[in-house]
Amino acid sequence: MKLISQSDEIKECISVGGRELFRKETCRMMAGPCAVESREQILLTAEKLADMGIKIFRAGAFKPRTNPYAFQGSHSEGLKWLEEVRNTYGMKIITETSDITNFDEVADVTDIIQIGAKAMYDHSVLEAAGKSKKPVLLKRHFGATVEEMFKMADYMLLQGNRQIMFCERGIRTFENSSRFTLDLCGAEVIKQKTRAPLILDPSHAMGYSFGVPDIAMACTAFGCGGIMIEVHHNPEEALCDKEQALSLEQFKILFENMKEIGKAIGKVVE
Repeated sequence: MKLISQSDEIKECISVGGRELFRKETCRMMAGPCAVESREQILLTAEKLADMGIKIFRAGAFKPRTNPYAFQGSHSEGLKWLEEVRNTYGMKIITETSDITNFDEVADVTDIIQIGAKAMYDHSVLEAAGKSKKPVLLKRHFGATVEEMFKMADYMLLQGNRQIMFCERGIRTFENSSRFTLDLCGAEVIKQKTRAPLILDPSHAMGYSFGVPDIAMACTAFGCGGIMIEVHHNPEEALCDKEQALSLEQFKILFENMKEIGKAIGKVVE
C-alpha cells in the first residue's frame, strides 16, 4: 500500500497564516534560540533576527530534555512571549509540543506545530496535529528509518492535514565526535519519495557551534526547502544547548553566505 505521505495528496507548498512561505524555489530560514528563557531574551533575539529579514522565529517553550535536571522551558509564560514576538515583529512562530498535555496550548499560539524527535512516535500528538489543520514540522527520531517517519506522518494525513514538512536532524550512529550524524542520504530519499518540503537542522546534528556554519551552507547547496538554526544573543549563557548555538553576529554572516549559495543553485534563501 502506498503511503499518503508518498502520494500527490500531500502539499508541495506550505502556507503559514495565509501566506505561502515554503515553496520549491525557496529555502526558508527558521532561526532563534533553542528555548524560551525570558521575555528580554526572546524579544531581543527576535528584534535582531527580524532586522536581518528572518520571517519565522523558532524557540521552545516546552523542552522535553533527556536530562531531568536540565532547563525544561518557560512553558505557558514562554508562549505568551512568543505571541508578543509575532505581534511586535510580524514574525511567524514555530515551537514544539512535547506531549498531548500541552498540545492544545501550543497549537493555539504557534503558526507551525513542531513535533520533536522524542514525540515522533506519540500517536496522540500525531492525531491531534492532523486534526488541527495547522502546518506541522515532523522531526525524524534519531533511531527511526525514513520509512518509519513517513508512516508516522500518515497518522496526521489520515486526519486530513496535508500541510506536513519532514525534518532531518541527525541520527544516532557509532560516531561520537558530533552530537548526531546528519543523514543526507536519508534526506535525499525524503526528497525523492515525497512532495513535502524537506527541512534540515544542522544545529542538532552537529551539536557544536564551530561546525554549524559549514554544515548549514552544505544544507543550502543540497537544495532543501528550509533550514533551522539555533541562535542566541549570548550563547555562553544559554540555558539549553549552548554548545551548538550561534551568536547573532555569527548567524548574520552565515545567512549572507547562504543567500549567495542559494543564487548558485537557483533558490531564494530567505
